[in-house]
Amino acid sequence: MSMDILPSRESNFEKQNEKLFRQWFQFADADGDGRITGDDAVKIFSLSLLSRQELKQVWAVADSKRQGFLGFKEFVTAMQIISLAQKGTEVTADILKNTEVENISPPAMEGLDELLSRRRSSPLKLAAESNGSSNQLQAESAQWFTSKSTKKSGPDDRSVPGNTIAVQADMPFSGLTRFGTAFLSKFECSQMPHPLLEHITFVDTPGVLSGEKQRTQRSYDFTGVTSWFAAKCDLILLLFDPYKLDISDEFRRVIGSLRGHDDKIRVVLNKADQVDTQQLMRVYGALMWSLGKVLNTPEVMRVYIGSFNDKPINEGATGPIGKELFEKEQEDLLTDLKDIPRKACDRRINEFVKRARAATIHSYIISHLKKEMPAMMGKAKAQQRLIDNLADEFAKVQREYHLPAGDFPSVEHFKEVLAGYNIDKFEKLKPKMVQSVDNMLGYDIPELLQRFRNPYD
Repeated sequence: MSMDILPSRESNFEKQNEKLFRQWFQFADADGDGRITGDDAVKIFSLSLLSRQELKQVWAVADSKRQGFLGFKEFVTAMQIISLAQKGTEVTADILKNTEVENISPPAMEGLDELLSRRRSSPLKLAAESNGSSNQLQAESAQWFTSKSTKKSGPDDRSVPGNTIAVQADMPFSGLTRFGTAFLSKFECSQMPHPLLEHITFVDTPGVLSGEKQRTQRSYDFTGVTSWFAAKCDLILLLFDPYKLDISDEFRRVIGSLRGHDDKIRVVLNKADQVDTQQLMRVYGALMWSLGKVLNTPEVMRVYIGSFNDKPINEGATGPIGKELFEKEQEDLLTDLKDIPRKACDRRINEFVKRARAATIHSYIISHLKKEMPAMMGKAKAQQRLIDNLADEFAKVQREYHLPAGDFPSVEHFKEVLAGYNIDKFEKLKPKMVQSVDNMLGYDIPELLQRFRNPYD
């Protein structure tokens, strides 16, 4: 991660140059809101005389969380990187990791001193700078109480393999109260010091049941909880090991609950150093065959192969080729995890678009079912007929409004929910509201995405 540098070294650098960087930051922060936007950055970063491609990399590293703006600490990071780039250092995501931060001098900014002196001559500008400093202090005070930790579910059945792990950048847990005290009593939170965990939260499920244990009923809705986490996370890891590749009925239900989140799913084949190369090829083929029967999609899931623990790889079984493969796979998995904070903004917007499209399709379905109901007699029979033939009704809606079939909800789940409502009391479709959603998806969302883009793209 671009910000994985020792806090003490970073604070020393800030302390030595804080007054100068405060002046630069307040000059760039035109509206005094404690943030430097893309337009603000273009004006001040261009004074470094670095190329546009170099400045693009500077912004990408400094804005590692894809916020679309830089706070004061991110601004200081950008100044560090610019200083190194001016001395010929290549700008990469790890540029600050192996550098003595306190030894970096402020960058040379062509004409900035003259611009600052002009601003000091205006009392109005000074007042604006003072307000900007106050807003910045307020923003830093708000960040002072922010913390991140790892969270995982309770210990029941965790000896059984087949876990799923939901990984995300940030998530509140108050919505889990809907699953009752039986689940909450098994939900645990723990904290582990690690630089990666400052940006990512891990949620570890207990092992899914298999064999005779499948007949044991859990005291809470296991698949419902999994589905709740899947809708809010950024990455989902399905864990297997070489000796237990079978997908039990419960694991099948869990994977089924991930419908609509296929782009988040990754598969991890762990403990792969317990078999030799020839057996590993057979295990991999068997795993893909088992997944093919459950994941009804022609796209192949990304599978990470390795031994993901703190023990050395068993070269006796894998050989030198297997060791090299496992190291590359582990690096790819870590890269996938490190990309989560950078992609979190895009993911949230995509999830919002997905929910908006789902709401639109839901309104079309409800309106269609309402129109199919009789005006006077036989409403109960008509409702039961519509529920029994819901798949055909979905097809009618799809053809009438030219909607993609993949965006429609699960027929079985919709039937189950629909049975508890009176279709005759549903609202009619309001075309103006649907048009408003279409306009939002067509115009407002692209404008929102533009705000979070790298200003040098």
